[in-house]
Amino acid sequence: MIDAVDPGTKLYIRNKRPEDMTQFAAQKTLLFVHGATLPGEVTFDFPLEGLSWMDHIAHRGWDVYLVDVRGYGRSTRPPEMDQPAAGNPPIATTDVAVRDVSSAIDFILQRRGVSKLSLLGWSWGAVITGAYIGEHNDKVDNLVFFAPGWLRTPPPSQTAPPPLGAYVAAPPTRERLQVGAPDDRKRDLMPGFEAWAAAAIASDPVGSKQEPPVLRSPAGVFQDNRNFWQAGKPYYNPAQIKVPTLVIVAEWDGLAPPEGAQAIFRKLPSGPHKRLVMLGEGTHFLMRCNSSSIGRA
Repeated sequence: MIDAVDPGTKLYIRNKRPEDMTQFAAQKTLLFVHGATLPGEVTFDFPLEGLSWMDHIAHRGWDVYLVDVRGYGRSTRPPEMDQPAAGNPPIATTDVAVRDVSSAIDFILQRRGVSKLSLLGWSWGAVITGAYIGEHNDKVDNLVFFAPGWLRTPPPSQTAPPPLGAYVAAPPTRERLQVGAPDDRKRDLMPGFEAWAAAAIASDPVGSKQEPPVLRSPAGVFQDNRNFWQAGKPYYNPAQIKVPTLVIVAEWDGLAPPEGAQAIFRKLPSGPHKRLVMLGEGTHFLMRCNSSSIGRA
């Protein structure tokens, strides 16, 4: 647990590395940044066929970290999460998440005595890391955007969307995570889904005890979606990213479609140090599809 910039807020960081690693380098240090509804451990360190994504990277000689933004996983839950969601406005916006990730990065750099590290942001995590690096290119060695979202025009509506509360509460569902996949393939794509979903819900000490059990997560990201992405205003500018960047997207990702990743790729500065990869027959939650997908990504 490390201190956030705001007094009284603690952030959970998890680290894996080879047992005999004693020398640390920027080129082999990585921080994973999670998405909008799931904390870091169940996203990056839940085993599939005995191996998690963090394990896979650490086994290859990397010093690997993940961090939970406040309101997620083991990090401090804001007091609004002890009250009914409707009683407060959305909490933990992207502005707050960028500050939390910045705290984690500064901690890792100081702990290891390195000047830079690599960042991998999944889904909302790509927004967080993209916004961070726009101001801190000097602290980043390489960047990976995994399933990044971009501008999307919502269908026209005659009524204003209902106001958002402080947080959302729902169990993770196969249907949401596999939006975009053919119906006849959805049951094959996420082996062990029930065990993983149970672990995700268990990461919420309050929601897991409700009936039925739910996973609570801050609603700030959804408010930002309305204020920025659905309003045609990017939250960050890819043109400000000056480090080697890999953009990964899955063919069947219905939550962050490939055309968004392609738009980001085009907006990155021109040069040989950017790459766009589309992985076939995968969804937004590609890391839970199968072990070979973890290896390719």
